[in-house]
Amino acid sequence: MKYTLHIVLCVFIPTCIFVSCTKKSDVIYTSVPVTKLAQAISDAAPLCGAYKGHMISGKTYSVAAACNIFVDEGDTLIMDENVHLYMSPASSIIVKGIFISLGSIDNPNWITVKGMIKTDDPETPASSDSAYISQRVWCGINCDTSCSLLVLKWTHIEYTGGNFAGTPPLTSLSGKSHSILFQNPNGYFVMEDSWLYGSTDELRVTCGKICLMRNTLEKIGISGGEGLDVKHGTIGDMAYNLIIGSATNGTKASDAGTYPGPQTNVNMYNNTYINCGYRRVAVGHGGSLDYEEGAKGLAYNNLIINCKYGLRVVNNIIADTAHLRYGNTYNYGDSLNIVDQFYPQSYITIPQASDIPLPSSYLPANYVLGQAYNAPSLVSTYNPMFVNFLLPAANGITDIAYAYGFNFRLRASSPAIGKGYTGFSPLAVVPVDAIYGASQITPPGKDIGCYQLDGTGNQH
Repeated sequence: MKYTLHIVLCVFIPTCIFVSCTKKSDVIYTSVPVTKLAQAISDAAPLCGAYKGHMISGKTYSVAAACNIFVDEGDTLIMDENVHLYMSPASSIIVKGIFISLGSIDNPNWITVKGMIKTDDPETPASSDSAYISQRVWCGINCDTSCSLLVLKWTHIEYTGGNFAGTPPLTSLSGKSHSILFQNPNGYFVMEDSWLYGSTDELRVTCGKICLMRNTLEKIGISGGEGLDVKHGTIGDMAYNLIIGSATNGTKASDAGTYPGPQTNVNMYNNTYINCGYRRVAVGHGGSLDYEEGAKGLAYNNLIINCKYGLRVVNNIIADTAHLRYGNTYNYGDSLNIVDQFYPQSYITIPQASDIPLPSSYLPANYVLGQAYNAPSLVSTYNPMFVNFLLPAANGITDIAYAYGFNFRLRASSPAIGKGYTGFSPLAVVPVDAIYGASQITPPGKDIGCYQLDGTGNQH
């Protein structure tokens, strides 16, 4: 997939096309766009400071020590496909204008740290894993309130969440960084078909219009933090994501915050959550997906495997339960502690007849929302039948927080096939465009989870 990148300066030059010049309405005015090629950025020296234009396909760039990349308000920085950008410790990409990374399926982009070696071993504790503790981690992509557009397509983002050195480059930043921060209620944030690997903290949207779709998230948060966390003023869709080994929840929606913008309204559908919630030691926290503090949305067709907790609908501070709909949730657990939290204790998740396993088959007849129950017969039952990921789990399986070497697609005989609900539509609040928006806003799928038997959904 190749893109010809250019900045289009729309200068409207009236051109008369005379059909019959007998009256004013017979004259049709058209406009001719004047194009100007974007400035190419040199890779001859390490980057430091403000940039606009585009990084050239096939080039490798690096960021100088103790430096940041800035995209000023009104400017656009585009990464062509097949670009490697190596960040230095505590460096960051600060976006006040527009930042676009246009990787492709055959030639993805990389924003990472040169020479880092992954320690994808379930016996390696988080305290020794390079994904979390390296002194070389960088400070992520940080968008100011003026950033109108952030687009990440087929892009690997690795080893984020470092501490800012000295005074943070934006007044809204402090201390430890997020992997990505977006905070413009009128702006658009598209992240599709991309990867987040290794971060001491989460991807955070404090407000904005979003489409976070078909991504893979691995090893997010060392002792806390969600995979994808959105706050007040956020509207959009989080769908077809594979999230494995996040510290707390995989996806969370909250209406907390004093940022400008409307009530949080986020759909979470057709996601797959594996081994999430175990690095957050607090009781009642962590797990899979979460709605709280006045947030609303739709949550269907989610596959939850060996996570600390199932879908959490929080009652203190309560989610907007009047405008929250969910169902077709598939839960699987290899221990009694897990299966007894498919409907988490002390929360108000309502069991749905469309859920798997069928709630009425194991919950007590007089079940009260949030009460404890005991379901030993569910342990290691309803195996979703991944193509290549061993279930029932061996000892320590919940410590696997990476996707490498596994195939989480469903076999044709999986009990999750054909069990999805498709009677709703994405919010689809971002533009659809090959460069300046979402390539595709995938509607809900008929199979539960992020991989569809027909090949749609997550492409990793």
